[in-house]
Amino acid sequence: MLSKTEDLNETQTEVFDLIVGFEEKEQLSRKKLASRRALKTRRAIEQRFEEKELAANIEECWLEN
Repeated sequence: MLSKTEDLNETQTEVFDLIVGFEEKEQLSRKKLASRRALKTRRAIEQRFEEKELAANIEECWLEN
């Protein structure tokens, strides 16, 4: 009887470890995706500011001539 209980506990432990590992990988994957989205957004904002600054500089250059 003890052997069946030990086997069951080992199996339960393995299943638990697999579930925890899967959840950790899933959480890491979500964090990476969120980081990529934030970086993409930040780059888009920076590009927009650069475009506005360039447009203002070009307009200023045209007005000076």
